[in-house]
Amino acid sequence: MTDMLDHPAAIRPGEELDVARLEPYLRARFPNQPGALQVRQFPSGHSNLTYSLLLGAKELVLRRPPFGSKVKSAHDMSREFRALSKLHAVYSPAPEVLLYCDDLSILGAPFYVMEPIHGVILRKHFPPGLHLSPEKTRRLSESFLDNLIRLHRVDYAAAGLADLGKAEGYLERQIRGWTERYYASRTHDYSEVERISAWMRQHTPSSRAVSLIHNDYKYDNVVLDSQDITKIAGVLDCEMCTIGDSLADLGTSLAYWIDANDPAELQQNRWGPTNHPGSLTRSELVHYYAQKAECDASQIAFYLALARFKLAVIVQQIYYRYHQGLTKDERFASMPEKVQMLLRACWHGAQTGQI
Repeated sequence: MTDMLDHPAAIRPGEELDVARLEPYLRARFPNQPGALQVRQFPSGHSNLTYSLLLGAKELVLRRPPFGSKVKSAHDMSREFRALSKLHAVYSPAPEVLLYCDDLSILGAPFYVMEPIHGVILRKHFPPGLHLSPEKTRRLSESFLDNLIRLHRVDYAAAGLADLGKAEGYLERQIRGWTERYYASRTHDYSEVERISAWMRQHTPSSRAVSLIHNDYKYDNVVLDSQDITKIAGVLDCEMCTIGDSLADLGTSLAYWIDANDPAELQQNRWGPTNHPGSLTRSELVHYYAQKAECDASQIAFYLALARFKLAVIVQQIYYRYHQGLTKDERFASMPEKVQMLLRACWHGAQTGQI
């Protein structure tokens, strides 16, 4: 199954690292590694940039903010490093970080280096050669949720992570903050934005299930065991990890999860093979989570609406960088259509209560 592992590729134009400055910095911290530094880039992802480094025989992974980004709160390398340095000890799927650098003379931005996690990462489709039966696909869906529940059960205070966020007023801050971020990066006028934000303010539930949450938990942020594809070996992209409402985390996962009977518009924007025979549906995911986590998920429609709105704003922020000429990544050119699709789905769910 080695051909199905997530492999780095050539670096995208405009996202090159300054190897002449990076190599001596790394050699001072990882001595006795002969051979030139080799740098490649993991091609997926739209937020923080991830690179594969090979220093002699030493494999490393480097994370840095995107070039041209002005949204500091979304790309706080120091915060992510501090969180991971404590989280890995109590939640082994989290990456093991090795060093943090805030010397801007090296790469022009803060960055950190961590151990690689090898395994299979699912994108829109299963990789060629991987054929899962409906039974195994269902088990993968369940493992995906079991691992999220495991994260939610971490004693974050005992792990020294209580300073990551404040549970009180979490949902209100989310609604206000994501609405403000939309207007700060607006390039188009979407009539749904004001209606959605007003609806969310009027229908905000009281947060009861407080926990450590990932905030971007989806298939391509988990690494699957290459020996048993239904087991999760690692969890990536923890930059938005915080203390908040567990159901908001579930809502985010639901926003990425496309059912087999969803309309074509949503099918074109799948984030993983969640429509494969055997996959749990969004309703089944909610039922499974509520039973296992022993919580009341009756207001999950609100959390899904919030998550879809948040995703729409994140996509808008990414497009804004492209619109301003701060990145030349052509994947971003069609993002206004994705923003519109997410806002329509969000408003429809808000009006109907359907998930």
